Amino acid sequence: MSFPKRLSLLIGGCLLVVAVATQAADWPQWRGIDRTGISKETGLLKAWPEGGPKLVWTARNLGEGHATPSVAGGRIYALGLRGDDEVAFALEEKTGKELWATKIAGRTSLQARQGGDGPRSTPTIDGTSMYVLGVGGELACLNVADGKLKWHKNLVNDFAGGVPTWGYSESPLVDGNLVIVTPGARTTMVALNKTTGELVWRNAIPNTSAGYSSLITATVEGQKQYVQLLAGGVVGVNAADGQLAWRFEAPATPRGIVCSTPIYVDGHVFAASGYGHGGGLAKVGRSSASEVYFTRNMKNQHGNMVVVGNYLYGSDDPDSLTCIDFKTGEVKWTSRNPGKGSVSFADGMVYARNERSGTIALVEATPTGYVEKGRLEQPERSRDSAWAHPVIANGKLYIRDQGILHCYDVRQGSAAQ
Repeated sequence: MSFPKRLSLLIGGCLLVVAVATQAADWPQWRGIDRTGISKETGLLKAWPEGGPKLVWTARNLGEGHATPSVAGGRIYALGLRGDDEVAFALEEKTGKELWATKIAGRTSLQARQGGDGPRSTPTIDGTSMYVLGVGGELACLNVADGKLKWHKNLVNDFAGGVPTWGYSESPLVDGNLVIVTPGARTTMVALNKTTGELVWRNAIPNTSAGYSSLITATVEGQKQYVQLLAGGVVGVNAADGQLAWRFEAPATPRGIVCSTPIYVDGHVFAASGYGHGGGLAKVGRSSASEVYFTRNMKNQHGNMVVVGNYLYGSDDPDSLTCIDFKTGEVKWTSRNPGKGSVSFADGMVYARNERSGTIALVEATPTGYVEKGRLEQPERSRDSAWAHPVIANGKLYIRDQGILHCYDVRQGSAAQ
């Protein structure tokens, strides 16, 4: 099949090859540098002034979509639906100015289904390459300098994948020389050579299909595994060949709608789903998984969760932010103040975003009770659900709302608005 043409190139007419040197304070992929939703930064505000932190800039006309941005090497990368074009684009980190935009696919019927228009996937930045996945399954590797196509595959046409009801929402995982994604249907996962796109391995796990979750890596008893939440449960596969190592079915809702990214800590995996279901912890090994507990008190739909110390923080349907003991599932506190939404963590604080209002609450990460230290209302707000997650990178907080991206200064000593 032919790949859609590049939309524009705004790099002064020069072909640049730029290696992105990812720093600890960058957020180069879905859920941050190690896919935990946790920023490595320190020196950030522990309380916000009235009205929230200082607004640095706002970028507009980015295109429809719920895609959370990534930040690396002085640039911001994301996806958006502009008219009938699904595009990947890069912005200058300091100003929000667009540097380039590349079409990766056209509008499909998937983008008219429930959940709103536009892509949901977060780009993964690795060296000179950017890996993106469109709603209909277009997997592309682009040059970070100018957006030029390096290679592409389609998860349906090339790997017999099955598009989930609301389109692909997974963010590609890059690990070593591989890029790993989840086509679903007849092929559960594929690992491709990240330089060429050539197939390295593929697997087919019985009684599963692709959901909306993204893969993570885990080293289990000395063996590297890829962990994914599928419609049939959370699974671990051997990184070397993709063979199934274990499965833990309890976290998957009977409806088969799974969105949140699994969490791996010290030989244990926690995964959860919404729709009245809940989450569970399993002790995992090279070829086994045994349930530690299952709780109805973490019915996490798609806002994801973070683990800080021995405690897990996340939204519990229908409308509460909840803290539970990661090892036992015991509820430490629950609060309806921030409401249901997404969470990220940095420097002792949980950044909780309400999916209905878009409001961001700054909350202490403590098991002793809900302690709110600031609140931010977006100056501009779309009519759609606020599903893009908060991103904290290089002293800035980024909030995406469809075609708008707000950048706030959250460093200690920064001025109020």
